[in-house]
Amino acid sequence: MSLKLFSGTANPDLSKDVAKTLSLGLAKSQVTRFDNSEVRVWIEEDVKHDICVVIQSTSNPTDTNLMELFLTCDALRREEARKVIGIIPYFGYARQDIQHRTGECVSANVVIKFLEAIGFNKIYTINLHDEATEGVFTIPFKNLSAFPIIAKEIKKYFEKKGIKVNTDNIAIISPDQGGIERARKFGTELFGTDAFQLVLTEKKRDLEHIHESRALNLYGDVKDKIAVIVDDVSTSGGTLINSANICLEKGAKSIVASIIHSDFAKDTPKKIQNSQIEAFFTTDTIKLSEDQKFEKLHICSVAGLIAKELERFPNIRP
Repeated sequence: MSLKLFSGTANPDLSKDVAKTLSLGLAKSQVTRFDNSEVRVWIEEDVKHDICVVIQSTSNPTDTNLMELFLTCDALRREEARKVIGIIPYFGYARQDIQHRTGECVSANVVIKFLEAIGFNKIYTINLHDEATEGVFTIPFKNLSAFPIIAKEIKKYFEKKGIKVNTDNIAIISPDQGGIERARKFGTELFGTDAFQLVLTEKKRDLEHIHESRALNLYGDVKDKIAVIVDDVSTSGGTLINSANICLEKGAKSIVASIIHSDFAKDTPKKIQNSQIEAFFTTDTIKLSEDQKFEKLHICSVAGLIAKELERFPNIRP
């Protein structure tokens, strides 16, 4: 019995970095996409009685990457893998976790049912949108946090600029009510204490128009401070930019963003680059194409975070 690491096609660079950190090679598999949009997964080596780990973010194209993940698990099961572990750095559909209006589906729960039914033994993800979603799983599940990684890089960024990292100079901002606990955890990582004031932007989302929201007010003191806006995911960039603008209106000196997942829409990188945000820190849970990268972007790797978890498994070394 050994541990074998497989990569989906959503983010092969991250999988390679995880394998390199563990001094492992990636196990061989083949993904074929047909002209009718169907996909076929073929496991090219013996996995009988092995623990098989599949790394696959379910980011855009979300449905395509999800189906590939399901089929990979099925293929490994058919080859009698002892266990199949799914590592989903970015968990697509996680924001559709409640029914906002009568008649809506709860998509996150549907995805979880698929993962369980197809035969995964355990699922890992990074900074799930709402920790309450963990309770939906009936198989073992672990939600890892990349906040320590981003906090460390932001601290280095400030230190290089000669800025002291303390609560007198820096304010932590949650761009909406639902992200308060998320922002609090990040602030604790950045300051090394939970004794700091959390600032809240009041947001109103337009349920009739996707990716549209507006900042209504700000609660807390940002005057003459650097505002660090903390969120788990950015797609349109609207929530982030609206929050940045209202912080500046209230006297913030500058804006830095700490966003775990960059699930960008087509024009989001340009919008952030042209905004008053000074620096945008994110992770590599989602692979960004070259045309999605911009001058203000700082990417922090989660490969070490994933590798550290996998080191807990037996027979991890070749």
